Amino acid sequence: MTNTESGGDEMVAAVLDLLPRGRSDDDRPQHQKEPLAFVLDIDEFYLYELVLDDDHDVSIGDRVDLTAFGRVNEIEYEELPSSAQSEIDYAVEEIVEADERRFVDFYNDAQPITLRLHQLNLLPGIGKKLRNTILDERKRQPFESFEELEERVGGLHNPEEVLVERILEELREDDLKYRTFVRRSEQGEAE
Repeated sequence: MTNTESGGDEMVAAVLDLLPRGRSDDDRPQHQKEPLAFVLDIDEFYLYELVLDDDHDVSIGDRVDLTAFGRVNEIEYEELPSSAQSEIDYAVEEIVEADERRFVDFYNDAQPITLRLHQLNLLPGIGKKLRNTILDERKRQPFESFEELEERVGGLHNPEEVLVERILEELREDDLKYRTFVRRSEQGEAE
């Protein structure tokens, strides 16, 4: 999917960076360059480049509805300007904190991927022992918050940061065999 059509359900994204004068590597004359915004979809963590019209007033950190933009192009992490790459860490942290229930439920609902590998093992710092503790605790009672998760699972420090690290890894690395949070690009799948 390289273009998102306008209309339909709202698709919310976090603004990572703005280039009001377009890309510096664009060889067109300055008056032909279009202002751009680089955003991160908060549901599936897709990265997009938006062409801004005069009536779009956005700032870094804003949440925007992708369906409100006429031209939306999916991009890869490497295509982000360096300032957007710097901002992405903060954006992912904000997304995880703002939707704590969704991400706590990952710990409650994670499933085996293969006979030997579990989704929880994809998270940085979670080995067999910690995974088994999480599985045992969630059988007793589902986790309600990151704080409760940290209290009930000894050795799991900062469970939201563990998720942020994994999401960032999935955003930055093209050749990961397993993805849990970042939807694989349809462009990348076809290659």
